[in-house]
Amino acid sequence: MNHWMQRLKNFPWRSLLQSATLSNLLIAALEILLFWGVVHSPVVSNVLKMLFSPPLGVLTKVAIAIGMGALTVYWLEIWQQRFLLNSSTLWALVGCLLLGLFIKSLLPLPTFLVDLSSLGLMGILIGVFWKGRPYWR
Repeated sequence: MNHWMQRLKNFPWRSLLQSATLSNLLIAALEILLFWGVVHSPVVSNVLKMLFSPPLGVLTKVAIAIGMGALTVYWLEIWQQRFLLNSSTLWALVGCLLLGLFIKSLLPLPTFLVDLSSLGLMGILIGVFWKGRPYWR
């Protein structure tokens, strides 16, 4: 038990939280811009209605969550200098992303791209572990 706790304490939490925060901030900014576009532009409104309609809406949400997870791993690859990525740090990264989504769900922001749901979780898992495939060892 002590070995597990020591390993958990030695994770690169600062880098994980930074990359997850940057991804969540980027998604929040895109959601605000798209919400503004829906209010002020009928073209943007029609395009988003088409993209988020029932047959295509599920795939769109999963694809955006996959992109969010992959982008987070990409930023972590850029910033990682002193530590090695492995499957444990990828799981911790998923936890950091979900924590960010939870905090974002508490704020009065529009959430239609990625939210804290099973689709969001599935997309984030696929994105993180697809981009982090070389680090599975």
